[in-house]
Amino acid sequence: MSVNHLGTKQLETRRLILRRFVTDDAEAMFCNWANDPDVSKFLTWPPHNDEAESKGILEKWIAAYDKVDYYNWAIVLKSFPEPIGSICVVRQRDDINMVHVGYCIGKRWWRQGYTSEALIRLIQFFFDDVGANRIEARHDLNNPNSGLVMKKAGMRYEGTKRQGDINNHGTCDSAEYAILADDYRDKKGGG
Repeated sequence: MSVNHLGTKQLETRRLILRRFVTDDAEAMFCNWANDPDVSKFLTWPPHNDEAESKGILEKWIAAYDKVDYYNWAIVLKSFPEPIGSICVVRQRDDINMVHVGYCIGKRWWRQGYTSEALIRLIQFFFDDVGANRIEARHDLNNPNSGLVMKKAGMRYEGTKRQGDINNHGTCDSAEYAILADDYRDKKGGG
């Protein structure tokens, strides 16, 4: 089975809208998560210095929406009209029908289930609509809450790569998680 790329389509959950970014999201991006060193602590990019930096990054992301294999969503609460974080495909391999997902969310919204809710919806989208076979993600061992998001979304821990990744702290150990299409179908009762 091959993947059927659909691009960044708007998706919804009970509490969230996952949508494409627009240039007007720059202020919210900067204020809600991109300027916070706690949010970027285990990521590969430093906190943004100003709204102009966020806007420049958004412009690059928005230009990439023309590509049918580009996936990058703003996480927006139905009860709050601006983005609170992002979730995207950071790497993919069509030869094995795999997507690797990354995410970040503003500290004000941590530990409320929003990130796992967004990840669960992406897993559904990539298996049911795009035809992916494997969805994977990873986290720095010093950031165990990210692993809890993955577990809550039904992903399985596959092992730790010692000094297998890099982030704002330098080289780090990374915990690897994945879910396969067969796992997903079995969980849904269709396997």
